[in-house]
Amino acid sequence: MVSLSRVAFIAFGVIHGANAWGELGHATVAYVAQQYMSPEAAKWAQTVLNDTSDSYLANIASWADKYRLTDEGKWSAPLHYIDAMDDPPTSCSVDYERDCPAEGCSISAIANYTQRVGNLKLSAPETAEALRFLVHLIGDLTQPLHDENYEVGGNGIEVTFDNYTDNLHSDWDTYMPAKLVGGSSLEDAQGWADSLVDEIKTGSYKKEAATWIKGDDIGDTVVTATRWAADANSYICTVVMPDGAAALQTGDLYPTYYNSAIGTIEIQVAKGGYRLANWLNTIYSQKITQSKNGKHHKGKSGKGKSGKGKFGKGPRDAAPEPEFVYEPREPRQLSRQNMARAAMGGSCCTSGREHRH
Repeated sequence: MVSLSRVAFIAFGVIHGANAWGELGHATVAYVAQQYMSPEAAKWAQTVLNDTSDSYLANIASWADKYRLTDEGKWSAPLHYIDAMDDPPTSCSVDYERDCPAEGCSISAIANYTQRVGNLKLSAPETAEALRFLVHLIGDLTQPLHDENYEVGGNGIEVTFDNYTDNLHSDWDTYMPAKLVGGSSLEDAQGWADSLVDEIKTGSYKKEAATWIKGDDIGDTVVTATRWAADANSYICTVVMPDGAAALQTGDLYPTYYNSAIGTIEIQVAKGGYRLANWLNTIYSQKITQSKNGKHHKGKSGKGKSGKGKFGKGPRDAAPEPEFVYEPREPRQLSRQNMARAAMGGSCCTSGREHRH
């Protein structure tokens, strides 16, 4: 059932963007991933993207956000999130069948583009598009508010952070990470990524990093991506709004709330990069290499899973098997939930922010 807040957002056209982590966070996810890519997979990705620089993933990490704001790409806006119809802070959960509507969501999109990027029958531009989407959407999935329906993923929760009036979503996307790092350039992202990689290799993440990718299977993408989304969504109840939204609107979120949340932001960005590298390495070894050798690897499950009922017949929509026909995409009827999202243009992280003197 659609919440009243969603209907209100449609009616009043509140400005919204689906820019999870902002450019800083997405670039950081990409830089972390680059440090865990196998040499062969890295060379493949560089070839697909036509970029041999040391920022080959970081350079395109926010492409999908820019693309969705164009007339050509506005259809892709629903692919940046999944609206968990749960009840925070009482209960948090992600259910793919319940939460991913017919026009798709981040989970079905990851399943789709995982299939497409490993399909050697696609053209070079189509393969590059699929890789650009994957790099971005795997990052999106680790931002807790991109896996939550409540108040349009926190966009409807007006708060004060560091003497500025904004919304909870934009604080998690952009303002809290920028407060930590001190900037949002590629150099800032690379420095942040280096510190996160140090934590993975020898620091506080060392013992748990292996659990971040345990059971990940490109042959069962929907199950894998749903597990990632559920992991991020669980923080809604424990970190993002443990006492409900109203408790966040009684004062400045800096420094107390910021201090309670920034550790989660860091670990989620680290998870995104570590998972992305493992995912691309696996696609390369199980899809690209096997296909070039005339073999087809279906993953641990022994069969593909494309998210039945979540795709149409379009060029960006997966078919049951990799050898699918490339057809013109048909218009989609948006669900009421995503009508609310689609009604909101612009950037979540630059609109409507006012300084409180």
